[in-house]
Amino acid sequence: MTDDLPLTSRSLPIALLRAREKVMGPIRSVLADVGVTEQQWRVLRVLQEEGPREPTQIAERACLLLPSLTRILKKLEDKNLIRRRPDLNDRRRQIIEISKEGQEIIHANLSKMLQQAEQTRRILGAERHDLLLDLLGELHDLDP
Repeated sequence: MTDDLPLTSRSLPIALLRAREKVMGPIRSVLADVGVTEQQWRVLRVLQEEGPREPTQIAERACLLLPSLTRILKKLEDKNLIRRRPDLNDRRRQIIEISKEGQEIIHANLSKMLQQAEQTRRILGAERHDLLLDLLGELHDLDP
């Protein structure tokens, strides 16, 4: 053991991973019942929230690497949860949009997701919950 390393209980990367698992565990359970992964859900939510997008935009907003997104889009397309169409301005590019079936999956499970989010908010308290989101947003916006 070296004295230079912080204890794992005070390590930001480990603390973030632990918090993520605490939040995502119940959500994964809901998604497993629906038959979509958390990554697929994130893509559907980005498309539902922001409308049709190019894959690079989706990858950025859903926190996914582009090669992973390519596989995810194929699976979502196989499940008829998204549609692809050529970009009218540049036929080499494609635009991805959520399908009616994709919208239905979101709407059918939104109340469960909101319950999970509300439970976390209730446990932390509204003020600390909002502070946590603000701090995480600031961390994300830092220049490397």
